[in-house]
Amino acid sequence: MSKVAGTKKFSLGRILIYTFLSITSLLSLFPFYWMFVMATRPSAAYNSIPPTITPGNMLVENFQKVLGQIDFFKAMVNTIILCTSVTLIVLIISSLAGFAFAKFKFPGKNVFFIAILLTMVIPPQLGLIPQFYLISKAGLLDTLQGVGILFLLNPLGIFLMRQYVNGSVPDELIEAAKLDGCSNFRIYRSIVLPIILPAFATLGIIVFTAVWGEFLWQFTILRDPEMYTIQVALATLSNTFKVDFGMILSGVFWATVPLLIIFLFFNRLFISSITDGAVK
Repeated sequence: MSKVAGTKKFSLGRILIYTFLSITSLLSLFPFYWMFVMATRPSAAYNSIPPTITPGNMLVENFQKVLGQIDFFKAMVNTIILCTSVTLIVLIISSLAGFAFAKFKFPGKNVFFIAILLTMVIPPQLGLIPQFYLISKAGLLDTLQGVGILFLLNPLGIFLMRQYVNGSVPDELIEAAKLDGCSNFRIYRSIVLPIILPAFATLGIIVFTAVWGEFLWQFTILRDPEMYTIQVALATLSNTFKVDFGMILSGVFWATVPLLIIFLFFNRLFISSITDGAVK
């Protein structure tokens, strides 16, 4: 009887957990679904009472309006180039810095590490004017390089990599590699890099989505429509005298779809990397 009761209790607990997860998942997906609904309807449906929750038949028409206002695909290409380049560089810099802070001893190591972490508490808006001045003096206005250079030093990435290397790479393994004549870069490339792949996947998701969703700095630097990222391009859809919500949300919807695909791809890579690391 006790085993039957325990089985019922365990099954009831699983049912409650899955019910809770299902409800929260639906709540999380609802804003995206509502955005899709508004992208398929005229602008008047945005303020309708009761709210419209069923898709309409204007998805293609609203997106054609977007294409008539902005160079949507050019902006998407610029955004993908920017996010991919920044993500790859951040992964390299953060992993190298994290490896150094975790396994090397040098004067002022803790001071430098704390100073890097303290930059995380500084609001980015405070540095907007001096950063704009430096970028303009460097001749990087209206360039993707000028936008991306601000994201290359990522304190969160350095902290994440330092903690992951410190907990996942044994000191004995590094000492054994040094005895075999491996250089520090060879140790990083052949030993550290394969072990920290799960952290790469996690940091890649964080950096890519952060750069994709950033607006203020991109809007400040980019003035040439040929160099617009998707965030800046979508911002130009708003009109002072008339706001077409169907058109705007259609652009936002189609701009979000590639991000969701990339997120799912990195999420699979993240799970696969954890599994491979566990097997090894």
